[in-house]
Amino acid sequence: MTTILHVCTTCRAGQPVPEGQDCPGQRLHQALTAANEDAMITIRAVECLSACDNGCSVALTKPGAWSYIYGRMTTDDVAEILRGAALYAASSNGVVPWRERPTIFRKQSLARLPPLES
Repeated sequence: MTTILHVCTTCRAGQPVPEGQDCPGQRLHQALTAANEDAMITIRAVECLSACDNGCSVALTKPGAWSYIYGRMTTDDVAEILRGAALYAASSNGVVPWRERPTIFRKQSLARLPPLES
């Protein structure tokens, strides 16, 4: 199953972005892509996850599994985001036991969506 980490690349994290500079969401996407050395997770840029009041946001999805949206992510969280994404990818249904999740996934979850397939 392909696990996709969607990264909101238009996220400004509540900050003004000077002309000609990348917004925080774009910088997060670039950092995640650079750190995803083993490429076990597909990282996909998206224009908006509609979580604008929650800083930079990412979403984890895969067929037949629960999906998650996390907010308040920064480039400092890249290693933990990828660790959490790997745990998610290894799960059969997208549910990683709560205590095994990275702290940022336990405390910064915005939404959990059921699988599309029933």
